[in-house]
Amino acid sequence: MESQPAQECLMQMFLPIEPACFVEWLGTSPSQLGVVMVDEAHERTLHTDILFGLIKDVARFRPELKVLVASATMDTARFSTFFDDAPVFRIPGRRFPVDIFYTKAPEADYLEACVVSVLQIHVTQPPGDILVFLTGQEEIEAACEMLQDRCRRLGSKIRELLVLPIYANLPSDMQARIFQPTPPGARKVVVATNIAETSLTIEGIIYVLDPGFCKQKSYNPRTGMESLTVTPCSKRRSNSEAGAGRVAAGKCFRLYTAWAYQHELEETTVPEIQRTSLGNVVLLLKSLGIHDLMHFDFLDPPPYETLLLALEQLYALGALNHLGELTTSGRKMAELPVDPMLSKMILASEKYSCSEEILTVAAMLSVNNSIFYRPKDKVVHADNARVNFFLPGGDHLVLLNVYTQWAESGYSSQWCYENFVQFRSMRRARDVREQLEGLLERVEVGLSSCQGDYIRVRKAITAGYFYHTARLTRSGYRTVKQQQTVFIHPNSSLFEQQPRWLLYHELVLTTKEFMRQVLEIESSWLLEVAPHYYKAKELEDPHAKKMPKKIGKTREELG
Repeated sequence: MESQPAQECLMQMFLPIEPACFVEWLGTSPSQLGVVMVDEAHERTLHTDILFGLIKDVARFRPELKVLVASATMDTARFSTFFDDAPVFRIPGRRFPVDIFYTKAPEADYLEACVVSVLQIHVTQPPGDILVFLTGQEEIEAACEMLQDRCRRLGSKIRELLVLPIYANLPSDMQARIFQPTPPGARKVVVATNIAETSLTIEGIIYVLDPGFCKQKSYNPRTGMESLTVTPCSKRRSNSEAGAGRVAAGKCFRLYTAWAYQHELEETTVPEIQRTSLGNVVLLLKSLGIHDLMHFDFLDPPPYETLLLALEQLYALGALNHLGELTTSGRKMAELPVDPMLSKMILASEKYSCSEEILTVAAMLSVNNSIFYRPKDKVVHADNARVNFFLPGGDHLVLLNVYTQWAESGYSSQWCYENFVQFRSMRRARDVREQLEGLLERVEVGLSSCQGDYIRVRKAITAGYFYHTARLTRSGYRTVKQQQTVFIHPNSSLFEQQPRWLLYHELVLTTKEFMRQVLEIESSWLLEVAPHYYKAKELEDPHAKKMPKKIGKTREELG
């Protein structure tokens, strides 16, 4: 028998894979595993936590299976206990000494403190680049603007300071600037989100500024609303940031007191599984044959209320029967690697003969918050470009229009640049769409197009998102079931209109309870797609006759 090439043998032995993909693969091929290594275990993402429970379960029946859990900053005792008192090995790595400095008193304005500290380092400290951590795009752009303005005012009194932002929605070419060598005689300051905490190593970083805050997503199962709030970082994250991007010894300036670090910061960040919607998790575990979710061995169990809501939603979507077992639709939904409401929408596209369009909508929704780019120096041009994509009916059709025009351009990066659209996000949407299209046969959905009949597209979307509906009342929009006051997001194509009935992709708490990605619907569609969930009486509007004539009208009624 011919011997296999060494590279082929190596690939059989070593297969790098994302946790989300590995969880699905583990459910079908556990016998093929010899060794599992989970790196960056401290990040505690949703799928990593599920993976820990599944691996532990498999290992009980496969005593020869080797499991390696690796991290530079994780709670080793906690993980060792979870994996039945597994041994702990400490392997010395390349570490550089870091001097930590704290403020003597709390900072009233950490953004201002960051800007002042950067300039102080630039003027007083030896050569070396600076890395500043902030919570998000808005803060980063504000800090960069403040730094550039003050550098302009100081003029030739100081050496050149290159101010470079980096955050997820920044175009790739602008992100790449942080890796370019700093010109002789100048200093570079990189202002970043926590994308630079563990994901990047930036040559030349000597100084790190840590304000002690980060943005964290949380989920309220009572309202079904996610919120992204600025909260104090954990000690573990602060320690990770102190060494971020570092290839030499350096200094970390923490813009909070040593007392605050010792007494106010939590030891670790709350795991994602305890602060997110669990519809995907429940559907996945059910499809893997794990039915007793309350006793599944989670490293940190999710809140009971969140788990219960996920079961209720899946029952309403027809994915589970009254016994909590997967239905035929549920098994098909589990085959699609998207949120249950999106997978239900894709299945419904078969009935409404619009799977081509629905695949595009589903793919675009997976990257919906990073489609458009809005540079500060071209705000008017960017806003006008976005408005040019608006179509009657709502934001889902806008996303469909963007993708369709991009496809007609030959998937051009130049087209994206001219229309202030993120090329990287569009490529990701195309990848998702191709993946979903490849799964259609498995879930018994044929390829079909609505040929411009967007009513069919809107009905298919409603079939997946009937759980997320709101109607206009005399006091504004309220969700149909919870009667919660909500608002159309300012970025929506429907922001300046007031359709009587809406559905939304997600509900997010920022300055208000905003509906993101909204679509105009008819109340009769809710009875058509979800008669088990809605009754005609609850969809009647007692205030309709008392409303001003132009408020609460459908687009068809307005003409």
